[in-house]
Amino acid sequence: MTATRLGTPSEVARKSTASAVVGVKVQAVEEVVLRLKELLFPSIADIAVLSVDVSIEIVRVDAQCNTVGAACPGCGTWSARVHSSYLRFPADAPSAGRRVVLQLRVRRFRCRNSMCVRRTFVEQISGLTRRYGQRTERLRSALAAVGLALAGRAGARLASLLGVSVSRSTVLRRYPPRPRCTVRRPGRRGGAQPSTEFEPALPSCRYSTR
Repeated sequence: MTATRLGTPSEVARKSTASAVVGVKVQAVEEVVLRLKELLFPSIADIAVLSVDVSIEIVRVDAQCNTVGAACPGCGTWSARVHSSYLRFPADAPSAGRRVVLQLRVRRFRCRNSMCVRRTFVEQISGLTRRYGQRTERLRSALAAVGLALAGRAGARLASLLGVSVSRSTVLRRYPPRPRCTVRRPGRRGGAQPSTEFEPALPSCRYSTR
């Protein structure tokens, strides 16, 4: 039999102190990551922030979805079978005048429904991303609000001052869908003629888009 050397009391004390320090550091890092998540994504639950890299002009956030699986957008079947993963780089709302770009790790899942036309599908984070989207949902909403208030060219100038580089055409494309109005025209003898549908005009942007 081989005897196990426990070490002197001073060595045991140093090891226990080192373990306590490491535990405190790990707990501090976890708290910082949690605070970053609450600061950057306060209304999104299914995301984990891995790191944040800040430079003079850009803030890059490394994040990933923390759910076990996702529902197929074609048939709604839940799947946890990962096919592959890749990085997406959607632009996010600016922070303190700096551009914010997400380095988002997304997974492609295999659909478990053999009758579904989709063999694989990519997870989407509700409230943050959409299929083929190059911008986050909150940045799309911000650009839509700017475009609705200022239209094309003026909206693009304001977005540039805020840290978002877009063209006036991009701002105009962010308009929300316009509701259709129904108007009944009275007839000559009081009878109503067939209704006519039309789209209400946008706010005047005569001098903003030229």
